[in-house]
Amino acid sequence: MGALTDSRKRVSADHRLHPSFPPSPPPPSKRTKLAPLLPVSSPPPLHYASPSSAAPGPSSSAAAAAATASTSSHSSLPHPRRRLPPAPPISRPIHGPQRVRRSFRGGNSRPNSNPPWYSPSPPPKPLGLDQYADLVYSVTHPPRPTPAVHVPRGTEAIPEVVMVDDNEDIRQDKEDEQDVEEEAKAKVVGRKVPLYKELYEKSSRQRDARLRTLEFEVQLAEKGRLGLERLAEVLPRITPNKEEVPEPFVPLTDEDEDNVRHALGGRKSETLSVHEASNIVITREILQCLNDKEWLNDEVINLYLELLKERELREPNKFLKCHFFNTFFYKKLINGGYDYKSVRRWTTKRKLGYNLIDCDKIFVPIHKDVHWCLAVINIKEKKFQYLDSLGYMDMKALRILAKYLVDEVKDKSGKQIDVHAWKQEGVQNLPLQENGWDCGMFMLKYIDFYSRDMELVFGQKHMSYFRRRTAKEILDLKAG
Repeated sequence: MGALTDSRKRVSADHRLHPSFPPSPPPPSKRTKLAPLLPVSSPPPLHYASPSSAAPGPSSSAAAAAATASTSSHSSLPHPRRRLPPAPPISRPIHGPQRVRRSFRGGNSRPNSNPPWYSPSPPPKPLGLDQYADLVYSVTHPPRPTPAVHVPRGTEAIPEVVMVDDNEDIRQDKEDEQDVEEEAKAKVVGRKVPLYKELYEKSSRQRDARLRTLEFEVQLAEKGRLGLERLAEVLPRITPNKEEVPEPFVPLTDEDEDNVRHALGGRKSETLSVHEASNIVITREILQCLNDKEWLNDEVINLYLELLKERELREPNKFLKCHFFNTFFYKKLINGGYDYKSVRRWTTKRKLGYNLIDCDKIFVPIHKDVHWCLAVINIKEKKFQYLDSLGYMDMKALRILAKYLVDEVKDKSGKQIDVHAWKQEGVQNLPLQENGWDCGMFMLKYIDFYSRDMELVFGQKHMSYFRRRTAKEILDLKAG
C-alpha cells in the first residue's frame, strides 16, 4: 500500500511539472455507478452521412466512433424495473390478558371487575322432554356404518345397476309399518282404557235418564241404611282422616327445609356426610345434583341405595327383603358382551350374609350414557321387569339378567333354575317423566316404592319434593 501511494504522488507531481503529461485516471470507487435511464419510447437519433462526406477524415471518423459507442451503450443497458414499496406488517390479534392502565385514578377501581370487552357466555339451558328423548334415542340407537366395497388395485370399479321395483317399495312400506306397530307394542302402556272411551262412557252416563234414576235410588238406599247404624261407627268410614298421610309423602319440617336449602348452596368443597360402610363421601358439590333441573350422579344414587338396605335391616317386617346393586354392576356384567366371572365375587354369602335367590326383589340400575333406567329381578312373582321413565323397553337387558340369575344360583348353591317360564315385561301404568332431567329421581322412587311393596302412585309433580327429601335423608344418613 505504501509503494502504491508513493507512485500516485509521483505521477501527480509529474503532471504539475509537465502540463503535456496525460492526467492519471481517478481511483476506482466502491459505489456502483448506474448509467442514466433513457425513456423507452424515444430511441437515440440516427446520423446519416451525406454523399459529399464519403471520404472519411479525422473528424468524421471520430464522430462515427462516438455514435457507435453511444449506440452500443444504450443497447447493452437492461430494461429498467420499478420496485414496489414493501408491504406493511400484518397486524395480529393478541390472545392474552391485557393490562388496563389507569392514570389519574381513571377507570374502574374494583380489583375483580371484568374488562369492558369481556362478555360472559350464558349458562346452558336444560333440555326439554322432546329434546331429551331424541338425545337418549340417538345414544341408545347409534347409526350402523355402511361397509366399504373393496376394489382390487388395477381394476376399474364396475357401476352397479339398480333395478327399481314398485312392489319392493310397497313391501318396504308394509315392513316399516309393522316395525312401528311392534315398537308401539313394546312401549309401556300408560292407560288401560283409551281416553275417547272414557269420555264417551262419561257423557253417556250424564245423558242417560235411566242411569240417573238408578243412582238416585242407590243414594236413597244408602242413606236409609246409614240412618239405622250408629253415627260413631259411620263417621270414621265416610270422613277421611286428614292427618294420616302416606309415609313416602310426609312433608318436611321448616327446620329440614332450611337445612336442605343451606346444603344445596354455598362452598362446594365442604364435606357434608360420610358413609363409612360404603366409604362414600358426599360434598356440597356432589349433593347439588339434587337441585332442580340437574342430573343425578353415581355417588348420590349409590348412597341412597345403601340407606334403603339399612332401612330394611332396621325394620324387616315392614319392608320386602331386597338386594340393591350399585350403578357399576351392570356395566361390569356386560363388559365384552357378558362376563359373569367379573361380578362373581360381588355376591358371596360371606359378604352379603344371604343368597340372592332368597330375596324377594333384586334391583339393577342401568345407565345408558345420558339416561337412568331400572331392571328388577322379581323372584317373588317370577318375572323380569324393566322400568324406563321415557316409556322405552330393553329386552336385551332382561335376557342378560336372566342368564346372570341362572349362573348365580348354579355357582352359589349348585342348583339349576329354569327361568324360561318367567315373564319378561314392562310395567303398565308406569309414571313417566315430563322433562329432560328427572330420570334418576324417577328410578330411585321406583326402587323406594317397590321395596315398600307399594304401587307407583306418584308423578312428575312430586319430583321437586322427592329431591329435597332425598337430600335430607342423605344429610341424616337415614332413609325414612
